[in-house]
Amino acid sequence: MNLASDHSTFNQPLADRMRPRRLEDFHGQQHILGPDKPLRLAIESDKLHSMILWGTPGSGKTTLARMIARYADAHFISLSAVLAGVKDVRAAVAEARQVQAGHRQRTVLFIDEVHRFNKAQQDAFLPYIEDGTFIFIGATTENPSFELNNALLSRARVYVLRPLEQGDIRDILQRALHDEKYGLGGLRIQMDGALLDRLADAADGDARRALNFLEIAAGLGEPDDGGRLHITERLVDEVLSSGALRRFDKGGEAFYDQISALHKSVRGSAPDAALYWLARMLDGGCDPRYVARRVARMASEDIGNADPRALTLALDAWEVQERLGSPEGELALAQAVTYLACAPKSNAVYKAWGAACADAKQHGSLEVPLHLRNAPTKLMKELDYGKAYRYAHDEPDAYAAGENYFPESLGQRRYYHPVSRGLEKKIAEKLAYLAQRDRECGSVEE
Repeated sequence: MNLASDHSTFNQPLADRMRPRRLEDFHGQQHILGPDKPLRLAIESDKLHSMILWGTPGSGKTTLARMIARYADAHFISLSAVLAGVKDVRAAVAEARQVQAGHRQRTVLFIDEVHRFNKAQQDAFLPYIEDGTFIFIGATTENPSFELNNALLSRARVYVLRPLEQGDIRDILQRALHDEKYGLGGLRIQMDGALLDRLADAADGDARRALNFLEIAAGLGEPDDGGRLHITERLVDEVLSSGALRRFDKGGEAFYDQISALHKSVRGSAPDAALYWLARMLDGGCDPRYVARRVARMASEDIGNADPRALTLALDAWEVQERLGSPEGELALAQAVTYLACAPKSNAVYKAWGAACADAKQHGSLEVPLHLRNAPTKLMKELDYGKAYRYAHDEPDAYAAGENYFPESLGQRRYYHPVSRGLEKKIAEKLAYLAQRDRECGSVEE
């Protein structure tokens, strides 16, 4: 097995040169590559299978694919779904067959950003995975359940790669600083450990980003009289001034995970956690107007009539954001989020609305009872429109006890069940009183 590097020139970026070439040098992902883990055992025993590597940028997907091919002594073909099409896939198939026939060597076909292929393009791989033309490895930053078709998923095992821990990234940076063959060891760099930690933190789980930071800092540094290159705090500040961005994809997995965390923190009455996720989303570049819309939804879905002020406050925060922008609008959103998190909770309206919608869909266009219809013309009155309607304001307590407001064939329904929290506790008492009035009229069975 030849583990020699394919990267022997410094013309390549540092991140590419520093790709590990042995499993022992691969940082992170111990949940799939640790001793006795299935993927590691498959690699070491040369029992490879097609797979999908799902993980955040810089978590090691491409590196792992290359390493798998190297351990298997397999021919490696790499395509990017951003640029490639079915024609490129056919060319890769022809190349794999030629290698198999001429050298008796297997091929690993690696497709980066595989989720960018449409269904027809993804289907193009299926027969060649089936007949063993190549071992298929797809890399994606998006949830395969949503972005890849079932036929492809059924033929490939999905492995989840997690963002690297700060300690793993620091080790990668240290290795780059001291590796004289592929890294920066020959530059005799002097760098304080605290500054190295800052680069590791700013990378936010992305090893490639961390190595890019380090390479840029080294390029900006000036050697002293002794030939040592000093990376100072000023240089690190300059490098990180525009490069330290948090993971947030406005249409991807991180986006939906974070809005879910914000919503569930509000629902769970955890104001501090809700503020954290709000800050994460806004810091990552989420449109505050989107957050405002979702906060208004939370007010109705999870608080409802337990505290109707929640919806008013959410709408006020939305208006402040629209009128004033940042940072005033963001502070208003924070105020709304904390209020909603602390407010009494009820999903009674949310459940009632769902039940009413289900009945409306299931029972079709039931007729409006005659007594509930308006009668603006003589003909309508002659047809008994509005006949026997009881005007509630003329009834005791402004309530027409025993009256039915549903279609006759549907009968009485009860969708709304107030909880015993906040204002809904009073609403529940009122509805219980009205129900008793109905029972006294004999319109509701015990």
